[in-house]
Amino acid sequence: MDRISIYDRVTNQIIADLEQGVMPYVKPWKDGIGRVGFAFPANATTEKTYSGINTLILWCAGSAMDYPTQRWLTFKQAQAAGGCVRKGEKGETIVRASTFVPKDEKKSARDEDRDPAAIPFLKAYTVFNVDQCDGLDAEVMGSVADETEEPAIDLPINAAAEHTIAASGVRIVAHPDKAFYRPADDVIAMPPMRAFHEPINYYRTILHELAHASGASQRLDRLPKFARFGSEAYAREELCAEIASGFLCAAHKIVPTIQHASYVDSWLKVLKGDNRAIFTAASHAQKAADWILDRAAEANEPSGLRHAA
Repeated sequence: MDRISIYDRVTNQIIADLEQGVMPYVKPWKDGIGRVGFAFPANATTEKTYSGINTLILWCAGSAMDYPTQRWLTFKQAQAAGGCVRKGEKGETIVRASTFVPKDEKKSARDEDRDPAAIPFLKAYTVFNVDQCDGLDAEVMGSVADETEEPAIDLPINAAAEHTIAASGVRIVAHPDKAFYRPADDVIAMPPMRAFHEPINYYRTILHELAHASGASQRLDRLPKFARFGSEAYAREELCAEIASGFLCAAHKIVPTIQHASYVDSWLKVLKGDNRAIFTAASHAQKAADWILDRAAEANEPSGLRHAA
């Protein structure tokens, strides 16, 4: 599969989901035993979680096919693990960022006594869900029960989320009825938890705003300058923050929800105009989530994630 078709395939899938009113990170949470649950997609043999756009791709696939687990592996890994992919099963294409240096650039760099400039590209490869395989050891198959654990959404306080919020170091100030991140003075304004119909919505909201805060110049330096509401730059940042909040919600066993329809419309406009936008947004979102979770891990809590791709 060439690079252009990778961009088109993934973008078209996300657009189709958005037009149906769902986001990839909302789809994995379903009712019933044996359904895909609070699991980040992970490689079944290395135990490393996938990241960025690959998380969205595999969440979509896991939900669409009703796989009971979010454990994946390549054809060769299935064989090495003593099993095999069943005949006729179709895998999922995911990507890995790589680079190459053209011969002409290598020569020019030598002649000019400088480092050669590498050209980035996406390398595609195929993975299969362990549910598509036969003969795999129980250890490779993993525990469905662990991945479908019921979310702790009835408790008014989510201790892990509270720890992550505090560890970020971002100042939070009270606001009677609005939630937003203000870059000028680097603060998050939040209504009190009691102002939300459900306490869990407090965490959904503050994790979204925390994703915005991660982009400040003194952190990841991602925030667009002078992005007005309704602008393309504003929509791109909102898409990034929304995906990041989906990752953060998953990390804290919080069921995420899709944003207001007006945001969805702006995202669709961006995605339809740029087939690489979702890749960029997912990459920035992963960096945002990693920055936030790393701060929590540094404060002696096990919030970090290891990534396979």
